This record gives sequence, C-alpha cells and structure tokens, in this order.
Amino acid sequence: MKVSDDIAFVGVNDHRIDLFEGQYDVREIGMSYNSYVILDQKVAVMDSVDAAFRDEWFANLDQVLGDSKPDYLVVHHMEPDHSANIAAFMDRYPEAQVVSSAQSFKMMQAYFGVDYSDRGVVVKQGSTLKLGKHTLSFVAAPQVHWPEVMFSYDETDKVLFSADAFGKFGALDVEDDWVTNARSYYFGIVGKFGKNVQMALSKVAGCYVKAICPLHGPVLTGDLSRYLRLYDTWSSYRPEQSGVTLAYTSVYGHTKEAVRELEAKLRDGGATVATFDLARDDMAQALASAFRYDRLVLATTTYANSYFPFMHTFVTDLVEHNYQNRTVGMVENGSWMPVAAKQMREALEGLPNIAFAHNVVTLKGALNDDSRGQLDALAKELLA
Repeated sequence: MKVSDDIAFVGVNDHRIDLFEGQYDVREIGMSYNSYVILDQKVAVMDSVDAAFRDEWFANLDQVLGDSKPDYLVVHHMEPDHSANIAAFMDRYPEAQVVSSAQSFKMMQAYFGVDYSDRGVVVKQGSTLKLGKHTLSFVAAPQVHWPEVMFSYDETDKVLFSADAFGKFGALDVEDDWVTNARSYYFGIVGKFGKNVQMALSKVAGCYVKAICPLHGPVLTGDLSRYLRLYDTWSSYRPEQSGVTLAYTSVYGHTKEAVRELEAKLRDGGATVATFDLARDDMAQALASAFRYDRLVLATTTYANSYFPFMHTFVTDLVEHNYQNRTVGMVENGSWMPVAAKQMREALEGLPNIAFAHNVVTLKGALNDDSRGQLDALAKELLA
C-alpha cells in the first residue's frame, strides 16, 4: 500500500490477539501494527511491529526496499508492539542508525540491553532530518501516551506520523466503523492525557497535513477536519453529543428491571440512550460511551459494604481517565443497608465539573411504587 509516491506501508495485521494490552477485547476485529518506509536518497523506516510478526515485517520491507538498504529506523514510540524488533533491525542492517528521543534510547537499553548511542541520532522538538527531497520535522509529544513519544512531519508530502494518536482498534482488513473503535481506543489508551494531546495538537496546528499515519489503524486521508475535530473534542473532555449512558450491574435482576424502565422513560422523552451491562458487555465501549454523551447513570447493588465489583472497576476507570464535564445520576439497590450511591459519589466528587442528579433511586429489593416514583423523578431531571 502506498501513502504517497515515496512512502509505502509495511505494517502487519494481527488476528491472533485476543486482548490488546492485556485488557481490551479485540478477538473479533484484531489489530494492526503500522510501519512505513520513506524512499529517498536516504531511506527511513518508520517504526517496527510486534515481536510475533518480525518475519512478516522483514518480508514487507524486502519487497519495498528491493536492492536498497535503510539508512535510518525512526522510532516514534517505544511500546513493545511497535519497538520489539529494533534490535533485530539493527543487527540485520549494521550500517543503519536509529533516530529517536533521548528517553527512547534509555528505554532501548532497558528492553534490549544494548546502548545504541554510537549508532543513534537523538531528536527533540524542532529537530529535522534531511533524507534528500524529503525533510522530517520532529514534534515532541510526551505522555501521548508514553513520555518518550515523538511525532514527525514530512514537509515534502505533508504527512504526519502520529505515533499512537489517531489510532484505533481493529486490523486493516476488517471493515468497521472508524469512529466507534477510534473512540474506545482513544479513551482507553490515551484519554487520561487530554492536556498533553491538546499540546501536541497545538504544535502541529500550523502544518498543512494531507495524510495522518498512525501506528494502529488506517492511514487517514481526504478531509481530515473530522478526525481533528473529534480529537479536539475528546482531548478537551467535552461531550461529543447529547445522550445518556446507562451503566449497570444486577445480581438477581431487580436493578436491571429498574434500568430498563428508566431507559424506556428516557427514550420516550426523546433522549438517545446507550445501555451497558458491565458484567457482560465490553467495558471499553461503556467507558467510551460515558465520554461520548453528556449524561451518565450508574446503577448497581450494595455488595460487601461497598458496591458491586464490576461497577467498582468502571468507576475506577472513570476516575483514572479524568472523567469530567458531565451529569451523573445514580440508582442503588441494597436489601437492608444500601450504600452504593453514597460511595460512588464519594469516588467521583473530586472530578472536575461533575454535576450529580438531585434525585437518587433507592431500591431495597424489587421495584415498588416508591422507587418507581423515584425513577420518574430521575428521568424528568435528566430530560430537563
């Protein structure tokens, strides 16, 4: 696949993987690990791939390089799904140099036990690398989402190599909805670091970009304003659209019944609603939905003097990913001493600009006239 006349894709698709980063379920869609080659007077290979795909990657390189040899391996990000083959590359091409940030070279020492300083080119914000007619300008992007991350911009073909930014879950040979899997990827992988993403975006705002080459997912071309607008929205923690996420756990079905009645009331009132059973549904998608919409309802049971474990994990994810600028309602269940709503509120109340719904629904077992009245009141408040 060609990105431009001089830039080729040499990445791989992974359909063996079940959990990305040990937690995100990608069994149905897989992942891509992207690598690129810039062919010029000096040849630059942009990143490597996961260790399991070394031979396929080298075969892809051989096909594109022909009789040429690479002069540089540019390392934008040291996470092992992109950096695992650095040592193998450097052994295979003994004349090549590795180009990366100072922090990356420390990580190479830690990962591979090799000091590449004698074969290294250290770059930082504003550094350039001339390949011939192509010149790469480097952009420091620390904590997007690791501290060593660099972007690079090809001034000739107007291509931004964006590391993990603008990536998504899913292999390149799987047809899916880019926004859905890019949103869940962003909020799962990058979302904690919104301020850093905003800083990185500001650094490239003056560049005219024709294509974005991320380390996961498709090369983005055409009208890039949609992708840039979404990243600006996501990284500034603004709701993407009006709607309600209902996230719940239920042991014996009573809390689920309350959630379904609330869902119906909200839909009847014209609201867009996304409902997730946190014990069964993809929690990464539930997290992404919570950031997508402007309202969230947490519904769960009291459990061992706290609240149900799957909900505890979800609330922890919200806190760890800097959830903010939303309205949160609560439904709790507890047969003799319900404490879930109180404890969830305590966990969330330190987050910025979280407005808690005044009406809290409390069940002590099954729904009754009182708790149904509370559901009515919560629905009306959320629809107001």
